[in-house]
Amino acid sequence: MEREHATPGGADQETGQEAAIAPRWGYQALIEYRFAWLSAWDSLSWVMAIWLAIWVRYEFSVERIDGAGVWFAIALTASIQVLVGVWQGLYLGRWRLGSFEEIEALLKTVVVAAGGLLLVDIPTRWVPISVPVAAVFIALVAMAAVRYAWRVLIDRGRRPNGIGAARVLVFGAGEGADQVITAMLRDPSSPYLPVAILDDDPRKSQLRIRSVRVRGTKLDIATVAAELRASVLLIAIPSADGPLVRELAAIGTAAGLRVMAVPAMSNRFDDTIGVGDIRPLTTTDLLGRREIDTDINGIARYLTGRRVLITGAGGSIGSELCRQVHRFGPSALVMLDRDESGLHAVQMSIEGRALLENRELVVADIRDVERMAEVFNEHRPDVVFHAAALKHLPLCEMHPSEAVKTNVWGTSTLLELAMRHDVDTFVNISTDKACDPVSVLGSTKRVAERLTAAADEAARGAYISVRFGNVLGSRGSVLGAFRAQIAMGGPITITDPDVTRYFMTVEEAVQLVIQAGAIGDHGGAMVLDMGEPVRIVDVAQRLIAEADRRIEIVYTGLRPGEKLHEVLEGIHEHPRPSAHPLIAFVQVPPLAASDLVGLTSSNPEALLAELHQNMDQPPVTAPRD
Repeated sequence: MEREHATPGGADQETGQEAAIAPRWGYQALIEYRFAWLSAWDSLSWVMAIWLAIWVRYEFSVERIDGAGVWFAIALTASIQVLVGVWQGLYLGRWRLGSFEEIEALLKTVVVAAGGLLLVDIPTRWVPISVPVAAVFIALVAMAAVRYAWRVLIDRGRRPNGIGAARVLVFGAGEGADQVITAMLRDPSSPYLPVAILDDDPRKSQLRIRSVRVRGTKLDIATVAAELRASVLLIAIPSADGPLVRELAAIGTAAGLRVMAVPAMSNRFDDTIGVGDIRPLTTTDLLGRREIDTDINGIARYLTGRRVLITGAGGSIGSELCRQVHRFGPSALVMLDRDESGLHAVQMSIEGRALLENRELVVADIRDVERMAEVFNEHRPDVVFHAAALKHLPLCEMHPSEAVKTNVWGTSTLLELAMRHDVDTFVNISTDKACDPVSVLGSTKRVAERLTAAADEAARGAYISVRFGNVLGSRGSVLGAFRAQIAMGGPITITDPDVTRYFMTVEEAVQLVIQAGAIGDHGGAMVLDMGEPVRIVDVAQRLIAEADRRIEIVYTGLRPGEKLHEVLEGIHEHPRPSAHPLIAFVQVPPLAASDLVGLTSSNPEALLAELHQNMDQPPVTAPRD
């Protein structure tokens, strides 16, 4: 079973690539005079095909053949071939020689030429009626054979000689492997030479791609690498999930291989994988990546042509929300943040310039009730994404009253104004720390969820919370801290060797947040599927393996309010499926803002006690120093 791959391209591209491969006199002349030699060969093919067909028809009895009639038939067929071929682009460099597209065009042209001969031959009887039928197959084989030979010659000329190239084991025998192997073998200067494929699917055990064959499964990586002197393991599965990537990375590293990957589909400008896409593993690869199947029509219905307000627009989640919402064409995209530098950065990322002259860039603090009222009066949003929050757990523990001002009272202000202005959809960005909270951060975010649920009962629109865990690459994330510590020579500090966390890329999280706004049930929280939790020490060890120095890991112990393992659903919650397979729904008991009057304590212990007096569950104890 041989899998082929052809990439459409024009004559100019082919001229530049192919002319540099073989002797200049051959390629340059053939490419430059493509019209002449291809049309001549195809015409000659008809000469051979018609004469051969008529000789066979008359059992090689030459005296029975009407030579004039045969040459009339050949002239007519060759003329139709050239005229239709020009129209199809066969002789104008529209297709790469030997590509599937060219063979398809060739087939159409030959059939039309034979059909033209048959129509003329019925009344004239230049040749027997069976001749055009037989000749079409002979001519097509002759024309395709030359093109195939040309393609083989090109491919062999492009194949790297292997001198100085890294010998690569390719894991995965799907479309990604097909494209990347083809790319490596069609680039004479490729730094990579594929020598074997490995795949766990037993149905692909006999597969070959460009003469590179499947030699086993992931369990055979070390053996095959030693046998073929490979130095690189390439994970050629764009949709590979975190557990598989981590397993392959561990096997490859143990076998002394440099582990590399191709990017996910969402991170490429087109659907083609090239040699330039091969790159070292990233933390995103190791922790997991998924293609999110979004309901574009459902999202467009509540965002396109609507006025959208995003709080915390300069932050990691808020800025990505701005970029993704902008694609759906809202009539107004109001980006609010108290950090003017953050607003500058997000406008630059969306518009390619940041003149800061647009009234939809709003510098404001959600704690300021009067200022927020001005914003709502001016912009009158239809949809609100509330991403502004204090999110760093240790700082919230140290300054609990500040967490209350932003996460509780700021959210309450936005909800009240949203109801007053008849906002259709309000999406409150929550966190996994709101489940069975043991910290000031988690408790304030849990209260924010309950305030949102209460607003949903009173409002005409849909008011929901969206709950998820850690976001890769966000400001202050553990991954950024690890990289900084490695850059300084270490050590890497981890709270506990067994601590685990959920991770998701910011693009994935925001896609699901926007999707949740389209399908959100009333009065609850939409919980995003974060995949499997990841041991933080495993992430640290992988980053250390990529470093060029020895890095120590130091365990510091859990901090006040910190959990060993985060959860996405509380012990009293019962999630149910939603319209999206990666989003679940949990009911959240409502809590009126009036029940929280006087919530101002600056002492973490006292504040937690006050918060839990109004919580829907008893407080959960957590280690505190």
